[in-house]
Amino acid sequence: MESDDRGGTLRSARVLIIALVILIIVPGVALITAAISRSVAPADDRPANVLVNSTDDCVTCHSRTTPGIVEQYGRSTMASANVTCTNCHEVAADYPGAIEHEGTFVLNSPTTAKCQTCHQSEVAQFYQSRHSLPAYVAMVGEDELSPEHLAMYQSIPEAELGPIQARSVLFELEGDAITQFACASCHNIGRPHLDNSVGECQQCHLRHEFSLEQARKPETCNACHIGPDHPQWEIYQESPHGIAYMTGGDNWHWDAEPGTLSVVDFPAPTCATCHFSGFGASGTTHDAGDRLTWYLFAPISERRPVWQDNMVRMQGVCLECHNNQFIQDFYRRADEGTEAINSLVVQGNEIVTPLQEADLLTSAPFDQPIDFVAYELWHHWGRTAKFGMWMQGADYVQWHGAYEMLSDLADLREMAIAIFEEAGLEPPDYPVEPVTAQMSSRQEAMPDAPESAEETAETTLVVTPEAGE
Repeated sequence: MESDDRGGTLRSARVLIIALVILIIVPGVALITAAISRSVAPADDRPANVLVNSTDDCVTCHSRTTPGIVEQYGRSTMASANVTCTNCHEVAADYPGAIEHEGTFVLNSPTTAKCQTCHQSEVAQFYQSRHSLPAYVAMVGEDELSPEHLAMYQSIPEAELGPIQARSVLFELEGDAITQFACASCHNIGRPHLDNSVGECQQCHLRHEFSLEQARKPETCNACHIGPDHPQWEIYQESPHGIAYMTGGDNWHWDAEPGTLSVVDFPAPTCATCHFSGFGASGTTHDAGDRLTWYLFAPISERRPVWQDNMVRMQGVCLECHNNQFIQDFYRRADEGTEAINSLVVQGNEIVTPLQEADLLTSAPFDQPIDFVAYELWHHWGRTAKFGMWMQGADYVQWHGAYEMLSDLADLREMAIAIFEEAGLEPPDYPVEPVTAQMSSRQEAMPDAPESAEETAETTLVVTPEAGE
């Protein structure tokens, strides 16, 4: 009996000892494992920082004062190519806009003239684009331009329609305290500089990494192309192209060499693929309108001067994924839709014009409710509907576009009648007109879409000899 008691006591002691060992060892092992895990840094797939051991005076000083900038630039392709801080920032003492800094003279923000030293063709293309002076003039008008910049502006195809004065009026009405954070944030992409250069490359190529991936992703364009007047970002998100990007873009080749891109790198397009990138038969450009056939931003859209050439370049991108019949059918329908939206804007003008002719509207802009409705009709909803058509965003064509235009037309008729009656005048007959797609004076007929598979196989795109937007 005593033997059994002693055996039970020993077994209990062994169990207790084992339990204590487990309580001590297991947490210890866990702590050791965690410490080891923390000591192993995660894999860094970023480019190496080539400035880590730099003895350059700028790098040494700014590693203390602005370390984030040095870190970004150290990993950039420009730093890898031995482009130094002084190459971009340092200028002569008498250079326009130069400031004294640490025994030398610099530009706080390098102008396009400095970028042009290495990127001549890119800057030349940019200068001919809507992102250049036309963007700035749309905000402030022509009066602020120097004679040199005015001559440059007038040579740009995008300047053909002239500035839309309503925008520059809003810029003045709202005042600098607001517009420096609003209009200027985007429209300064075409800002003229004291050294006669134009533009802010850094609006698309963010400092100081100047990353290909960042410039190619649509979120970069989202900085400006968003909101009720030009919601390209929102439209892209709901389009088939945007859905492909958001569901599979993590695996795309964002750092592929420029000029060599294909559907292997980008199975669906981003903003850059359609408007800038060398892709398929279309070469790289920094002119955002180089492949566009319409002035979609205008109140009543017209064809661009050499729209056929632009169309060929855009379709050179489309053909990498879509067949020719699909593309021709799409262009024909989008052309008709653009003209239909034009007709709604014309109806709005026909409501307002009799008021102007009867001197029932003041000459000051945006001082009567009807001014805002007439402006939003084309500037918000008309433009949105047209962008939605060409970028395949159905909700923006319908509910944020055509529907809002019809609503504004009804409001305009009611407001116009009330103004006539208040003045003791008989209002004109304002009929509710059907939407029509009358071709503008610059409209040219598109080739008929092929009717059969055999005809599709024989259809080719004709490239006209002149290029340009």
